[in-house]
Amino acid sequence: MANGTVLLALREDPLGGGASSEQLRRIGKEMENKGLELRWAASAGDARATLQTEAGLAAAVVAWDLPRGRGSAVEEGGGAEVLRHIARRFKDLPVFLLMADESDQDLERLPLWVSEAVVGYIWPLEDTPAFIAGRVVSAARAYHKDVLPPFFKALRRFDDAHEYSWHTPAHAGGVAFLKSPAGRAFFDYYGERLFRSDLSISVGELGSLFEHSGPIGEAERNAARVFGADRTYFVLHGDSTADRMVGHYSVTSDEIALVDRNCHKSVLHGLVISGARPVYLVPTRNGYGLAGPLPPAETDAAAVATRIAANPLAAGAVSLEAQYAVLTNSTYDGLCYDTVAAARAFAPSTPRLHFDEAWFAYARFHPLYAGRYGMAVGPDTFEGPDRPTVFATQSTHKLLAALSQCAMVHVRSAPRAPVEHERFNEAFMMHGTTSALYPAIASLDVATAMMDGAQGQWLIDEAVTEAIRFRQAVVRTGRRIADAGDRPAWFFGVWQPDTVTVPATGERIPFADAPPALLSREPGCWYLEPGADWHGFAGLGEGYCMLDPVKVTLTCPGVTATGETSPWGIPARVLTAYLAGRGIVVEKTDSYSTLVLFSMGITKGKWGTLMDALMDFKALYDSDAPLERVLPALIEQFPRRYVGTTLRRLCQDMHEHLTRAELITALDTAFQQLPEPVEPPRRCYQQLIRGGTERLRLAEAAGRVAAAMVTVTPPGIPVLMPGESVGAPDGPLLRYLGALETFDRAFPGFHSEAHGVTIDPENGDYRIECVRLPDA
Repeated sequence: MANGTVLLALREDPLGGGASSEQLRRIGKEMENKGLELRWAASAGDARATLQTEAGLAAAVVAWDLPRGRGSAVEEGGGAEVLRHIARRFKDLPVFLLMADESDQDLERLPLWVSEAVVGYIWPLEDTPAFIAGRVVSAARAYHKDVLPPFFKALRRFDDAHEYSWHTPAHAGGVAFLKSPAGRAFFDYYGERLFRSDLSISVGELGSLFEHSGPIGEAERNAARVFGADRTYFVLHGDSTADRMVGHYSVTSDEIALVDRNCHKSVLHGLVISGARPVYLVPTRNGYGLAGPLPPAETDAAAVATRIAANPLAAGAVSLEAQYAVLTNSTYDGLCYDTVAAARAFAPSTPRLHFDEAWFAYARFHPLYAGRYGMAVGPDTFEGPDRPTVFATQSTHKLLAALSQCAMVHVRSAPRAPVEHERFNEAFMMHGTTSALYPAIASLDVATAMMDGAQGQWLIDEAVTEAIRFRQAVVRTGRRIADAGDRPAWFFGVWQPDTVTVPATGERIPFADAPPALLSREPGCWYLEPGADWHGFAGLGEGYCMLDPVKVTLTCPGVTATGETSPWGIPARVLTAYLAGRGIVVEKTDSYSTLVLFSMGITKGKWGTLMDALMDFKALYDSDAPLERVLPALIEQFPRRYVGTTLRRLCQDMHEHLTRAELITALDTAFQQLPEPVEPPRRCYQQLIRGGTERLRLAEAAGRVAAAMVTVTPPGIPVLMPGESVGAPDGPLLRYLGALETFDRAFPGFHSEAHGVTIDPENGDYRIECVRLPDA
């Protein structure tokens, strides 16, 4: 078994002859005999290509006089270029500097930083090949041993012991599966190692998830260090469980919780469990129907106090002081707060602040997001007794490299509302599992290790850079189409600033022409400047909110961020249906926008495929291609509705329908004018499970109290919470849901996902769960 891979970045050709080349060949052969694999590079460009693609390196030997790569900005030479790239790419990789001749024995001529970048020097003709190779092999083995994080290392050590298991799970390392044809197929598909590492909590040497002991506890403490927390908890079953856990701990029955209306449904579930009384804070919205941040006026202490006092549920609260506040950061569409400023705003109103960062676990690891994540709020950034305790819940698997359902809770405790581990652990155990999947815990441990040190920034920087390149490519393509004049001038847009400022000169330049290095390093390029038309949100302050570049929202013709409607348009649902037929599944689709995520797994080939699909869609639209060619599955499913229709005709019919129904306006009104709260969520849940509710058509639901949450995707934000009044027949909520119901009937195959809504299969009627009337 190989002990790792070694990069040999050398000027000499090991097969080229000469004493030095022959000695290098022998050194390489000795390394191979000791179990190392070799990657030869003859220039800095070759070495950088290897560093880009070979994450399994265990050591490197770099010649100081290595030729530079093309376009290199490093003046010292190719060796310096490779050393700097290694420092950005790897944490503590052992690097040996190869000195080519006797003149190189004067180490004083090397820059001072070189001694910090290398672990030793090699003069190939001064020692035997076996000795020199042995030095590299020893360093590689030590690195290979240390690179594994605590729990994963212990799990591998236990797996290598080949012990029999006399405990659960009953498959006993996969052996049970081998006794059945279906089981054997399952075993062969995943491989033995998965089942050998699926162990019981009875394995004491691996520690306890509930007691946070042993290697598991060590892994959590390591994660706290890496993510900047006082304490970190590994959570299985996703950020949804983490949200419920924090909510259950932070607020109790009949206490007030301040809740961002742009929240995940798991936040509501936490309120149901705790019995808290929610007071909702309303984010701004724009012409695309996208939810913005909570504006500063909404989080001001006086405004919060006024909203609490005006809420009917406050009458039954134990106190008018909120014990807990939760807001989404970043939002689904990539809007992230200045968290220190947000904490200062919330501090007079609550002692506990929870940032739901399900989609933002990577923020600490890139300078672009400095001060934009929950764990940035601490005694070093927020002095004084008013600092709230801060929780950050993160769905680690979403945009970092962990297995599905893996999440973390990070805590920075403050004296005002200190978090005692033993008490928080009670909430943790209520929501955790005693049958943890050890490979999932290992993936959290490894996800942490991947972010530790310079390598974390390198990984996130790659995602940020690729997202920027894609954003600029879309804008430049649109510009080229308009300049060519040989086809209709329209193209898709990207939701982002039109221009950015160069800090050194103050010059405003087009976004598409800005250097990628500027866009990937300067947060100001992504600020939602107050009053800017491109974002369409009102009431924001300078630097208050920033757009995350890795969450790319493509915009379609038809409307603008300020709400202006065009005579023609391309609803995004048609585009994403076409993309799905091409095997491209987007993250979220709104009326005229669609969201794609640039995670660490993105590549140029991947986003190049998306660009090709966008160009193909444009060509099909411009030629008015028949739907049979564009969306064959839609024709097959709904032939009576769509046979004989063209792509352009479908887009125009849908655009005109959306315009007449004023669906985006109805959506905006429904989210801005919240339903009146009547009962706490817990009471409605009690009615739900005890048969005290009924499903009513929209026409019958006016004036009734909702028993279940209604969340429409898009946009994925609750429009109705348990305990809230459905409102008048012509009120905002029923107008909006009625418009969706009509749209679904008019355009089958393009319906919204409406959680909490039951659709009658015979007539397509929407039905929502309401509390029964007392005399019913």
